Amino acid sequence: MSKNQCNLLEEQLVGYLISFEGGEGAGKSTILQRLAEYLVQQGYEVVCTREPGGIEIAEQIRNIILDKKNIKMDAKTEALLYAAARRQHLVEKVIPAIEQGSIVLCDRYIDSSLTYQGYARGLGIEEIWAINQFAVNGYMPHLTLFLDVSPEVGLSRIRKDGDREVNRLDLESLDFHRKVRKGYYELLERFPERIKKIDADQDMDTVFHLVLNEVLNYLKKE
Repeated sequence: MSKNQCNLLEEQLVGYLISFEGGEGAGKSTILQRLAEYLVQQGYEVVCTREPGGIEIAEQIRNIILDKKNIKMDAKTEALLYAAARRQHLVEKVIPAIEQGSIVLCDRYIDSSLTYQGYARGLGIEEIWAINQFAVNGYMPHLTLFLDVSPEVGLSRIRKDGDREVNRLDLESLDFHRKVRKGYYELLERFPERIKKIDADQDMDTVFHLVLNEVLNYLKKE
C-alpha cells in the first residue's frame, strides 16, 4: 500500500468525510456527538454514522460480527464481513451525503480493519488494504481523528459504563488490545497528513477541545 494510493475523496465530491478511530473505550461515540452538535450550531450540514452499521443491511452484518456467541468466527471471515458492510454503507449513505455537501462524521472506517484484522489479527495490513480497496474504490477520509487510549484505561471505562454494549471485541485479551494500539501507531506513521493523534486518556472535555481544534483547523484550510 503506497501513500499515493491513499487518496482523498474524488474532487467532484463537495462535502467531507471525517472518521474517528481508536481502541475500545476511547470515547469516539461521545466525542463524535459533541462535535456534531457544535458543527450544526455553526451552520454545517452534518451526518453522523458508524461502522459497521449506519444503514439496515450493514447493521445486520454488524450483529453477526459482534455477537458474543460467534466465538468461532475465522479472522478472514471477520475481515470480509467488515468490508461488505463498509461497501453497502458507503454507497447507500456516505457518498450521497458527501455529494449533497454534508460533513459525514463516521465512528470507524477503513483504518479499523487495517488495525484490528490486518495488524492485531495478523492477517497483514497490505492484505486487508487490498480487500477494502475493492470495497471502497479509493474513497478515503479527508481527516481521521485517532483517539489514542491505553487499553487499560479504555477497558476500565467500558466496565464502568453500564449503558454501553459489550461486544465480542470487548472480550478479547489485553494483549489483543495492545496490538490494536500498535497497529494504529503503524498507520499514523504511514499517513501522518490524514491521521491526527489525540491523547484520549484525558477527560472527555479536554479530548473534545483537542478534536475540535483539529477539525476547525482542517476546515479553515479548505
